[in-house]
Amino acid sequence: MTRNVVTVTSETTLKEVAALLGAKKISGVPVCGGDGRVVGVVSNADVIWKEVGVAVDAGLFERLLDTAYGDSSRLEARTAGDAMSSPAVTIAPDATVDTAARVMVDRGINRLPVVEDGRLVGILTRADLLRAFQRSDQELKREIADDVLLHTLWIDPDSVSLLVIDGEVTIGGLVENRSTAELVCAYIRRVPGVVAVQSGLSWHVDDLARRTAGSADRIQRRV
Repeated sequence: MTRNVVTVTSETTLKEVAALLGAKKISGVPVCGGDGRVVGVVSNADVIWKEVGVAVDAGLFERLLDTAYGDSSRLEARTAGDAMSSPAVTIAPDATVDTAARVMVDRGINRLPVVEDGRLVGILTRADLLRAFQRSDQELKREIADDVLLHTLWIDPDSVSLLVIDGEVTIGGLVENRSTAELVCAYIRRVPGVVAVQSGLSWHVDDLARRTAGSADRIQRRV
């Protein structure tokens, strides 16, 4: 994410917003209150709507449609507070990249203010997500070995084989149990830039089979 975030207030005029977006070459900004809390987001689409929306002297039919679809207030907007989308769709600093990507696609938005304890700490854009996925195989391998295996799952990276080619990860070796093997694959898939995981992991104990058998026994006893 970008930490030095360009923001505006509710009172910032749309002319000032347009000038700021043009000068900074960005497509939108968070609208913040005096306490740093995000109250909305205003984008170039909001400014453009103001410019090309239904004119004041439009015909009766056009004005009726405008009112029916609730856009009259946007046409009358003078400030960021008038034109912004509110409440803003935000995300937490510890959210994963794939979660952020899913939110952007599902909500049809290009930026996500990053909020901690209600206050703005950064902003994440689609360009940031693209950069996260444009990582070398060596970078991916290093993150999987250090962050996923060693520090998250406490597995010695030297105890498994790990190969990354064009973002596709192949991992093999022997781990303690089947649950751990499945966790390894689940965590690797969440690493930004990984496109697929092929697992050749085996395990000492099939703890999942034991749980399934135990559940089946308990159900039979009830019957």
